[in-house]
Amino acid sequence: MLRVDEVLRRDGVADDLRSVINHTLIGCKEIAHKLSQGELAGILGSTETENVQGETQKKLDVISNEVLKHVLSQDPGVRGIASEEEDNTVAINDDGKYLVTFDPLDGSSNIDVNLSVGTIFSILQAQQPGSGDDMALFLQSGRNQVAAGYVLYGPSAILVLTTGKGVNFFTLDRHIGEFVLTKEQVKIPEDTKEFAINMSNQRFWEKPMQDYIAHCLQGEEGPLGKRYNMRWVASMVAEVHRILVRGGIFMYPWDSRDPSKAGKLRLMYEGNPMSFIVEQAGGRSTTGREDIMDIQPEDIHQRVPVVLGSKNEVETVMRYHLQG
Repeated sequence: MLRVDEVLRRDGVADDLRSVINHTLIGCKEIAHKLSQGELAGILGSTETENVQGETQKKLDVISNEVLKHVLSQDPGVRGIASEEEDNTVAINDDGKYLVTFDPLDGSSNIDVNLSVGTIFSILQAQQPGSGDDMALFLQSGRNQVAAGYVLYGPSAILVLTTGKGVNFFTLDRHIGEFVLTKEQVKIPEDTKEFAINMSNQRFWEKPMQDYIAHCLQGEEGPLGKRYNMRWVASMVAEVHRILVRGGIFMYPWDSRDPSKAGKLRLMYEGNPMSFIVEQAGGRSTTGREDIMDIQPEDIHQRVPVVLGSKNEVETVMRYHLQG
Protein backbone atom coordinates (compact mmCIF):
# COMPACT_ATOMS: atom_id res chain seq x y z
CA MET A 1 0.00 0.00 0.00
CA LEU A 2 1.15 3.51 -0.79
CA ARG A 3 2.33 5.86 1.94
CA VAL A 4 1.30 9.52 2.01
CA ASP A 5 4.56 10.79 0.54
CA GLU A 6 4.38 8.26 -2.30
CA VAL A 7 0.87 9.42 -3.21
CA LEU A 8 1.93 13.08 -3.08
CA ARG A 9 4.91 12.32 -5.36
CA ARG A 10 2.64 10.45 -7.76
CA ASP A 11 0.28 13.44 -7.85
CA GLY A 12 3.09 15.87 -8.67
CA VAL A 13 3.03 17.79 -5.38
CA ALA A 14 6.09 20.03 -5.00
CA ASP A 15 8.88 18.81 -2.75
CA ASP A 16 8.63 21.74 -0.32
CA LEU A 17 4.86 21.34 0.09
CA ARG A 18 5.27 17.59 0.61
CA SER A 19 7.73 18.38 3.37
CA VAL A 20 5.27 20.70 5.16
CA ILE A 21 2.52 18.07 4.95
CA ASN A 22 4.86 15.35 6.21
CA HIS A 23 5.99 17.47 9.16
CA THR A 24 2.36 18.17 10.05
CA LEU A 25 1.70 14.43 10.04
CA ILE A 26 4.64 13.76 12.34
CA GLY A 27 2.85 15.93 14.88
CA CYS A 28 -0.46 14.17 14.27
CA LYS A 29 1.12 10.77 14.83
CA GLU A 30 2.50 11.96 18.17
CA ILE A 31 -0.95 13.29 19.15
CA ALA A 32 -2.50 9.94 18.15
CA HIS A 33 -0.03 8.15 20.41
CA LYS A 34 -0.76 10.38 23.39
CA LEU A 35 -4.51 9.95 22.89
CA SER A 36 -4.15 6.16 22.79
CA GLN A 37 -2.55 6.27 26.25
CA GLY A 38 -5.36 8.39 27.71
CA GLU A 39 -5.22 8.79 31.46
CA LEU A 40 -2.00 6.76 31.61
CA ALA A 41 -0.26 9.74 29.98
CA GLY A 42 -1.89 12.30 32.31
CA ILE A 43 -3.52 14.11 29.39
CA LEU A 44 -7.14 14.16 30.56
CA GLY A 45 -8.89 17.07 32.24
CA SER A 46 -8.79 20.84 31.85
CA THR A 47 -6.17 23.50 32.53
CA GLU A 48 -6.88 26.67 34.48
CA THR A 49 -6.44 28.86 31.42
CA GLU A 50 -8.59 30.05 28.51
CA ASN A 51 -7.57 30.42 24.87
CA VAL A 52 -8.13 33.54 22.77
CA GLN A 53 -11.66 32.28 22.06
CA GLY A 54 -12.53 32.47 25.76
CA GLU A 55 -12.76 28.68 25.94
CA THR A 56 -11.27 26.70 28.82
CA GLN A 57 -8.34 24.71 27.45
CA LYS A 58 -8.12 20.98 27.88
CA LYS A 59 -4.69 19.65 28.79
CA LEU A 60 -4.42 17.94 25.43
CA ASP A 61 -5.39 21.17 23.60
CA VAL A 62 -2.21 22.71 24.96
CA ILE A 63 -0.09 19.59 24.41
CA SER A 64 -1.31 19.14 20.81
CA ASN A 65 -0.64 22.78 20.02
CA GLU A 66 2.91 22.56 21.34
CA VAL A 67 3.55 19.32 19.42
CA LEU A 68 2.50 20.85 16.11
CA LYS A 69 4.39 24.11 16.76
CA HIS A 70 7.54 22.13 17.48
CA VAL A 71 7.45 19.87 14.42
CA LEU A 72 6.51 22.69 12.03
CA SER A 73 9.34 24.83 13.39
CA GLN A 74 11.72 22.14 12.07
CA ASP A 75 10.60 22.69 8.45
CA PRO A 76 12.42 25.51 6.60
CA GLY A 77 9.45 25.79 4.23
CA VAL A 78 7.13 27.10 6.95
CA ARG A 79 7.11 30.88 7.29
CA GLY A 80 4.49 31.08 10.00
CA ILE A 81 1.67 29.31 11.78
CA ALA A 82 -1.69 30.22 13.25
CA SER A 83 -3.59 28.09 15.74
CA GLU A 84 -6.85 28.16 17.64
CA GLU A 85 -4.75 28.04 20.80
CA GLU A 86 -2.49 31.00 19.92
CA ASP A 87 -3.54 34.62 20.39
CA ASN A 88 -1.52 35.76 17.37
CA THR A 89 0.24 34.30 14.36
CA VAL A 90 3.71 32.87 15.06
CA ALA A 91 6.82 33.43 12.93
CA ILE A 92 8.86 30.34 12.05
CA ASN A 93 11.24 31.04 9.14
CA ASP A 94 11.17 34.29 7.17
CA ASP A 95 12.50 32.44 4.10
CA GLY A 96 9.67 29.91 4.23
CA LYS A 97 7.08 29.74 1.48
CA TYR A 98 4.09 28.31 3.37
CA LEU A 99 1.68 29.34 6.10
CA VAL A 100 -0.01 26.65 8.18
CA THR A 101 -3.20 27.20 10.17
CA PHE A 102 -4.63 24.50 12.42
CA ASP A 103 -7.05 23.49 15.10
CA PRO A 104 -4.76 21.17 17.07
CA LEU A 105 -7.58 19.24 18.74
CA ASP A 106 -11.10 19.69 17.43
CA GLY A 107 -13.87 18.36 19.67
CA SER A 108 -11.67 18.33 22.76
CA SER A 109 -14.74 18.29 25.04
CA ASN A 110 -14.98 14.63 23.98
CA ILE A 111 -11.55 13.64 25.30
CA ASP A 112 -12.52 12.82 28.86
CA VAL A 113 -15.36 10.53 27.70
CA ASN A 114 -13.16 8.76 25.12
CA LEU A 115 -15.06 9.89 22.01
CA SER A 116 -13.61 10.89 18.63
CA VAL A 117 -11.56 14.06 18.26
CA GLY A 118 -9.33 15.33 15.48
CA THR A 119 -6.72 17.74 14.12
CA ILE A 120 -7.62 20.09 11.23
CA PHE A 121 -5.00 21.88 9.12
CA SER A 122 -4.82 24.24 6.16
CA ILE A 123 -1.79 25.27 4.09
CA LEU A 124 -1.47 28.55 2.16
CA GLN A 125 1.37 30.13 0.22
CA ALA A 126 2.70 33.43 1.46
CA GLN A 127 1.82 35.89 -1.31
CA GLN A 128 4.35 38.60 -0.43
CA PRO A 129 7.50 39.18 1.63
CA GLY A 130 7.12 39.59 5.37
CA SER A 131 7.59 37.94 8.71
CA GLY A 132 5.52 34.88 9.57
CA ASP A 133 3.97 36.71 12.51
CA ASP A 134 2.37 39.25 10.15
CA MET A 135 -1.33 38.35 10.27
CA ALA A 136 -1.95 40.09 6.95
CA LEU A 137 -0.06 37.30 5.15
CA PHE A 138 -2.62 34.78 6.38
CA LEU A 139 -5.75 36.72 5.45
CA GLN A 140 -6.40 34.97 2.15
CA SER A 141 -9.61 33.40 0.91
CA GLY A 142 -9.99 29.65 1.14
CA ARG A 143 -9.64 29.43 -2.65
CA ASN A 144 -5.91 30.03 -2.13
CA GLN A 145 -5.37 26.86 -0.10
CA VAL A 146 -2.78 24.51 -1.59
CA ALA A 147 -3.56 21.66 0.81
CA ALA A 148 -5.96 20.86 3.61
CA GLY A 149 -6.67 17.86 5.75
CA TYR A 150 -7.65 16.42 9.06
CA VAL A 151 -6.77 13.43 11.18
CA LEU A 152 -9.64 11.67 12.93
CA TYR A 153 -8.50 9.97 16.13
CA GLY A 154 -11.07 7.20 16.49
CA PRO A 155 -10.80 3.40 16.73
CA SER A 156 -8.19 3.93 14.00
CA ALA A 157 -6.37 7.16 13.14
CA ILE A 158 -7.48 8.28 9.67
CA LEU A 159 -5.94 11.06 7.60
CA VAL A 160 -8.18 12.79 5.05
CA LEU A 161 -6.14 14.92 2.65
CA THR A 162 -6.57 17.06 -0.45
CA THR A 163 -4.06 19.03 -2.50
CA GLY A 164 -6.74 20.07 -4.99
CA LYS A 165 -6.72 16.77 -6.87
CA GLY A 166 -9.54 14.99 -5.06
CA VAL A 167 -9.79 13.55 -1.56
CA ASN A 168 -7.94 10.48 -0.29
CA PHE A 169 -8.15 8.50 2.97
CA PHE A 170 -5.06 7.16 4.71
CA THR A 171 -5.03 4.93 7.81
CA LEU A 172 -2.22 5.00 10.37
CA ASP A 173 -0.44 1.65 10.35
CA ARG A 174 0.98 1.63 13.85
CA HIS A 175 3.37 -1.23 13.02
CA ILE A 176 5.32 0.91 10.55
CA GLY A 177 4.32 4.31 11.95
CA GLU A 178 3.02 5.60 8.61
CA PHE A 179 -0.28 6.67 7.10
CA VAL A 180 -1.06 4.36 4.16
CA LEU A 181 -3.59 4.87 1.37
CA THR A 182 -6.88 3.06 2.02
CA LYS A 183 -9.41 4.90 -0.17
CA GLU A 184 -8.96 7.10 -3.25
CA GLN A 185 -11.05 9.82 -4.83
CA VAL A 186 -13.76 9.82 -2.17
CA LYS A 187 -17.12 11.23 -3.31
CA ILE A 188 -19.99 12.49 -1.17
CA PRO A 189 -23.46 11.31 -2.29
CA GLU A 190 -25.39 14.28 -3.68
CA ASP A 191 -28.57 13.43 -1.76
CA THR A 192 -29.09 12.56 1.90
CA LYS A 193 -31.66 11.94 4.62
CA GLU A 194 -29.30 12.64 7.52
CA PHE A 195 -28.52 15.94 9.22
CA ALA A 196 -26.27 16.99 12.10
CA ILE A 197 -27.00 20.09 14.17
CA ASN A 198 -26.98 21.10 17.84
CA MET A 199 -30.73 21.26 18.50
CA SER A 200 -30.22 22.86 21.92
CA ASN A 201 -29.54 26.15 20.09
CA GLN A 202 -32.72 26.03 18.01
CA ARG A 203 -34.39 29.03 19.66
CA PHE A 204 -31.45 31.27 18.69
CA TRP A 205 -31.38 30.49 14.95
CA GLU A 206 -32.54 32.68 12.10
CA LYS A 207 -35.99 31.91 10.70
CA PRO A 208 -34.72 30.19 7.51
CA MET A 209 -32.81 27.62 9.58
CA GLN A 210 -35.74 27.26 11.97
CA ASP A 211 -38.01 26.53 9.01
CA TYR A 212 -35.63 24.07 7.35
CA ILE A 213 -35.17 21.98 10.50
CA ALA A 214 -38.92 22.09 11.24
CA HIS A 215 -39.55 20.70 7.77
CA CYS A 216 -36.92 17.98 8.27
CA LEU A 217 -38.70 16.91 11.45
CA GLN A 218 -42.02 16.68 9.62
CA GLY A 219 -40.64 13.80 7.58
CA GLU A 220 -42.59 12.41 4.65
CA GLU A 221 -45.58 14.57 5.51
CA GLY A 222 -43.55 17.81 5.30
CA PRO A 223 -42.56 19.88 2.26
CA LEU A 224 -39.22 18.07 1.92
CA GLY A 225 -41.06 14.77 1.51
CA LYS A 226 -38.60 12.43 3.25
CA ARG A 227 -37.78 11.09 6.70
CA TYR A 228 -34.50 12.31 8.19
CA ASN A 229 -32.16 10.89 10.83
CA MET A 230 -30.32 13.30 13.14
CA ARG A 231 -26.73 12.89 14.38
CA TRP A 232 -24.54 15.01 16.67
CA VAL A 233 -21.01 14.14 17.90
CA ALA A 234 -19.80 17.63 18.96
CA SER A 235 -16.64 17.15 16.90
CA MET A 236 -16.50 18.76 13.45
CA VAL A 237 -13.93 16.22 12.29
CA ALA A 238 -16.19 13.30 13.21
CA GLU A 239 -19.23 14.98 11.64
CA VAL A 240 -17.45 15.71 8.35
CA HIS A 241 -15.91 12.25 8.22
CA ARG A 242 -19.33 10.64 8.48
CA ILE A 243 -20.50 12.81 5.59
CA LEU A 244 -17.51 11.80 3.45
CA VAL A 245 -18.23 8.13 4.15
CA ARG A 246 -22.01 8.04 3.64
CA GLY A 247 -23.35 11.53 2.91
CA GLY A 248 -25.24 13.95 5.11
CA ILE A 249 -25.32 17.61 6.04
CA PHE A 250 -23.58 19.34 8.96
CA MET A 251 -24.75 22.72 10.22
CA TYR A 252 -23.47 25.17 12.81
CA PRO A 253 -25.52 28.23 11.78
CA TRP A 254 -25.50 31.82 12.92
CA ASP A 255 -27.42 32.40 16.13
CA SER A 256 -28.45 35.44 18.13
CA ARG A 257 -26.67 34.76 21.43
CA ASP A 258 -23.77 37.05 20.52
CA PRO A 259 -24.57 39.13 17.42
CA SER A 260 -20.92 40.27 17.23
CA LYS A 261 -19.90 36.70 16.32
CA ALA A 262 -21.04 35.39 12.95
CA GLY A 263 -20.95 31.78 14.16
CA LYS A 264 -19.09 29.38 16.41
CA LEU A 265 -16.63 27.83 13.96
CA ARG A 266 -13.47 29.59 12.83
CA LEU A 267 -13.06 30.42 9.15
CA MET A 268 -9.30 30.02 8.72
CA TYR A 269 -8.64 26.69 10.41
CA GLU A 270 -12.06 25.01 10.48
CA GLY A 271 -14.40 26.43 7.84
CA ASN A 272 -11.90 26.81 4.98
CA PRO A 273 -10.04 23.48 5.22
CA MET A 274 -13.25 21.49 5.70
CA SER A 275 -14.87 23.35 2.80
CA PHE A 276 -11.90 22.57 0.55
CA ILE A 277 -12.14 18.88 1.44
CA VAL A 278 -15.93 18.74 1.00
CA GLU A 279 -15.88 20.56 -2.35
CA GLN A 280 -13.07 18.35 -3.63
CA ALA A 281 -15.29 15.36 -2.76
CA GLY A 282 -18.21 16.75 -4.77
CA GLY A 283 -20.09 18.35 -1.86
CA ARG A 284 -20.98 21.96 -1.15
CA SER A 285 -20.07 24.35 1.66
CA THR A 286 -21.78 27.65 2.49
CA THR A 287 -22.70 30.08 5.23
CA GLY A 288 -26.27 29.67 4.01
CA ARG A 289 -25.90 32.62 1.67
CA GLU A 290 -22.38 32.48 0.21
CA ASP A 291 -19.62 29.95 -0.36
CA ILE A 292 -17.32 29.81 2.65
CA MET A 293 -14.13 29.75 0.59
CA ASP A 294 -15.11 32.98 -1.16
CA ILE A 295 -15.05 34.98 2.09
CA GLN A 296 -12.21 37.49 2.44
CA PRO A 297 -10.92 37.03 6.03
CA GLU A 298 -10.49 40.02 8.30
CA ASP A 299 -9.00 38.25 11.32
CA ILE A 300 -7.20 34.97 11.91
CA HIS A 301 -9.82 33.92 14.48
CA GLN A 302 -12.83 35.13 12.48
CA ARG A 303 -15.98 33.06 12.98
CA VAL A 304 -18.39 31.94 10.31
CA PRO A 305 -21.72 30.06 10.04
CA VAL A 306 -21.19 26.65 8.43
CA VAL A 307 -23.48 24.45 6.33
CA LEU A 308 -21.71 21.69 4.42
CA GLY A 309 -22.17 18.21 3.01
CA SER A 310 -24.25 16.53 0.31
CA LYS A 311 -24.60 19.01 -2.56
CA ASN A 312 -28.34 18.88 -3.14
CA GLU A 313 -29.23 19.17 0.55
CA VAL A 314 -26.88 22.10 1.09
CA GLU A 315 -28.45 23.87 -1.88
CA THR A 316 -31.87 23.25 -0.32
CA VAL A 317 -30.71 25.04 2.84
CA MET A 318 -29.37 27.89 0.72
CA ARG A 319 -32.77 28.30 -0.95
CA TYR A 320 -34.38 28.70 2.47
CA HIS A 321 -31.89 31.45 3.35
CA LEU A 322 -32.01 33.28 0.03
CA GLN A 323 -35.81 33.25 -0.01
CA GLY A 324 -36.25 33.97 3.71
